[in-house]
Amino acid sequence: MTRTVNILISGRVQGVYFRRFTKNKAQDLGIKGTIRNREDGRVEIIAQAEADILEPFIQWCHKGPITARVDLVELCEIQANEAEFTLFEIIGSM
Repeated sequence: MTRTVNILISGRVQGVYFRRFTKNKAQDLGIKGTIRNREDGRVEIIAQAEADILEPFIQWCHKGPITARVDLVELCEIQANEAEFTLFEIIGSM
């Protein structure tokens, strides 16, 4: 079953290559979606994949790359069309 989740990550997650490392991890796992920096200092991810693929990615988001410090991960399920995402990409610069 395909799941789509919105993940908000707080901590030292901007300016530490969090988006680039997350994109690489998502591509390795075959996850589709987006990642972006938010003006409030958090990183927002929309991730879509089969549930068994998505779970390890969500767990990875709780620690992130070695350069980051993750303080809080907020997760919520969202409704999305399976065809909505074709790849995982970084959007926006800030």
